[in-house]
Amino acid sequence: MAELTLSANDIAAAITKGLEGYKPSVEARTVGRVTEVGDGIARVSGLPDCAVNELIEFEDGTVGLALNLDEDSIGVVVLGEAESIEENQTVKATGRILSVPVGDAMLGRVVNALGQPIDGKGDIVGAIMRRVEVQAPGIMGRKPVHEPLQTGIKAIDAMTPIGRGQRELIIGDRKTGKTTIAIDTILNQRGLGVKCIYVAIGQKGSTIAQTVEVLRQFGALEYTVVVAAPASNPAPFKYLAPYAGCAIGQQWMENGEHALVVYDDLSKQAEAYRQIALLL
Repeated sequence: MAELTLSANDIAAAITKGLEGYKPSVEARTVGRVTEVGDGIARVSGLPDCAVNELIEFEDGTVGLALNLDEDSIGVVVLGEAESIEENQTVKATGRILSVPVGDAMLGRVVNALGQPIDGKGDIVGAIMRRVEVQAPGIMGRKPVHEPLQTGIKAIDAMTPIGRGQRELIIGDRKTGKTTIAIDTILNQRGLGVKCIYVAIGQKGSTIAQTVEVLRQFGALEYTVVVAAPASNPAPFKYLAPYAGCAIGQQWMENGEHALVVYDDLSKQAEAYRQIALLL
C-alpha cells in the first residue's frame, strides 16, 4: 500500500481555492411563527414591526398580506394555496408593501389581482412598480369635471353625460346589459387618448375570456389592460383586484393622461371583503 503524504502547502491551497468568491455578510431579519391557520387566513406572532399591507413570506415560499394588526398577533391573508402552511412554521417579514406593475407596458395584457400576467405572453417588460394603496389627492387638488367622456351610446351621452374625472354607477338586474354598456364605452375610446382598465371580479373564466376576445377583435386591447379575478380565485384576489386596477389608472392620471376604469362588478368584491373580514 502506497504511503499517503499530505503537504501543508497543498492543504492551504485547497482551502484558499474553496474560499474564493466568498464574501461574509450579516443580514438582520425579523422572524415570526404561525400560531393558527385555516380558511386561507393565518395568525402570526413575533413580527412587531410589520406594517399594514406588508407582504409576509411563509416557509414554503407562499406570500401573505398583513391586513389585521392586533397587539399580540397579525391576521395574514394567504395569497395562494394554504394547504402546506402549518402551525409553528416560521414566517419572515419582507419589508415590501403590496405593489403592482404599472405603465404603458401593461397595455394589451391580462393580469391577475397581483399584476402577474396570465395571458401566456411572457413577462411584462418595462413596467414600474407602484403601491396598491396610496393617499388619494384631496378635493381642492382635483381639477373640476369639464370634459365629457363619450360612451358612444347616444341616449346616455345626450341625457346623462359622463365627465372625465367622474364616477358613474351602472345599476340593473341580471342580463340587462350592464357589462355591454361598459364594454361599448371602452370600444368607443379608440383614438380618443383614453387608456382603459377592465377589472373583472367574480365572473366565470370563460366569460372573461370572451370579453378579452371582443376587445381584441375590435382593436381595443392595444389601449386596454384587463385585471382578472375570476370566480375560481380565492377571496383575497377578488378583494384586491379593484385596488390593482385603480393603481394602474392612477399612474396615467398623475402623468397627465386620461384613464377609464371599469369595475365589473363591485358587489362581488364586497362579498369577498365580507368573507375575509369575518375570518379575520
